Amino acid sequence: MTTVPLFVNGEGMRGGAVHHSIEGHRFLGPARTAPRYRFYSVRDAFPALWPVTEGGVSVEGELYEVPLTVIRDSFMPSEPPELELGVVELADGTAALVVLLRASEHADGTGLTDISEHGGWRAYRSGRG
Repeated sequence: MTTVPLFVNGEGMRGGAVHHSIEGHRFLGPARTAPRYRFYSVRDAFPALWPVTEGGVSVEGELYEVPLTVIRDSFMPSEPPELELGVVELADGTAALVVLLRASEHADGTGLTDISEHGGWRAYRSGRG
């Protein structure tokens, strides 16, 4: 069974609404992206990464080792349609699969709030209340 590293930065993290789709797979630990992304709240319901060439930040998340079949059959079907599978650069220079904001959603901009200064979904959520 082929496994790959999967970086999650929102509801896929422990305690999140879609964590059940990867729960039980090997937790590799906390991780951060390289500072090459902007981070958005989509309708204040879930976060989304967007790659940039300048003005990026490092975003916190968690890294898991997950079979590709689980990503295909469980993880991606539980993700919002505004997101798609991509590859992220982590702070240590390695790569992992991730869900990114679709280009069409970024171009539209409806419901997007840039929350990059928070550095992570949990920090953003805790700072709102």
